[in-house]
Amino acid sequence: MIRAMTAVLRKFVCMLGLLLALASGEATAQGLKIGITLHPYYSFVANIAGDQAEVIPLIDAEANPHGYTPQPDDMIRMTSMDVLVVNGIGHDAWAFEILDAAGVRDSVELIYANDGVSLIPVAGDNSGEKIVNPHTFISTTAAIQQVYLIARRLGELDPGNADLFRNNARQYALEIRRLRAEFDSQVVGADLSRFVAATMHSGYDYILQELGLQVSAVIEPRHGVEPTARQMADTIDRINLANVNVLFAEKYFASRLSDTIQEATGVEMYSISHISSGAYTAEKFVAEMRENLNTLAQAIRDVAGKPR
Repeated sequence: MIRAMTAVLRKFVCMLGLLLALASGEATAQGLKIGITLHPYYSFVANIAGDQAEVIPLIDAEANPHGYTPQPDDMIRMTSMDVLVVNGIGHDAWAFEILDAAGVRDSVELIYANDGVSLIPVAGDNSGEKIVNPHTFISTTAAIQQVYLIARRLGELDPGNADLFRNNARQYALEIRRLRAEFDSQVVGADLSRFVAATMHSGYDYILQELGLQVSAVIEPRHGVEPTARQMADTIDRINLANVNVLFAEKYFASRLSDTIQEATGVEMYSISHISSGAYTAEKFVAEMRENLNTLAQAIRDVAGKPR
């Protein structure tokens, strides 16, 4: 009897081990479920992880991430994630509200994309406050830094794919570097001495600084917050005094203020994407950054070509 029970127990243990092994293999095959808060991070993670992970946007594609109000579906999505890639410096504060509301703050790993990125304050802000600019992803240099950091952290969470993540990050970083090379080829020899820019909001500070272009004024005191009449008058005065000749406005969230500023100052207006709307795709970041850089190059050539 004892021998028979022992034999049955051994079979049970063997079957249990087999089932655990199969379950483990299935989990490995499925890979990590990686959440992201912003469109650029979807592109970053999709290119890093390839088919070895599932990338899950935390909020709907058409939602405006500025001042976003969490929805019930966001909490459901959050509970399915192993890890969440966050901006963490002001652009996605709502993500932490969702984490707490879903009760998974201690179980979901967080990757702070901006760890290691050199941060700058909002340019052209006359409030006197030193507010950290969270739009680091609108940049080729900072984007590459974030790609490498995300790849390294994902490799720590999934060691079996660490080499794949690292190699994919290198290839993707090379693709982003090509954007800068394309831009440089378009503005070779252009005179930047008369290029003076204003922006509708602070979303473009990193890329403009990276390219050596100065922001003399920011129209909206905060993204999506229209200036008062007094602030608008002061901004127009600063634009005129600084001889601003280029105004960059948001492509997909156009404001009537940009037309008002253009009429009052005569500056040329150009549209740049904030990469914060539309379908989540692996190609979105490179495609829209290429368009942004082409627009910047055109603005530089236009200013350089004007008679003194």
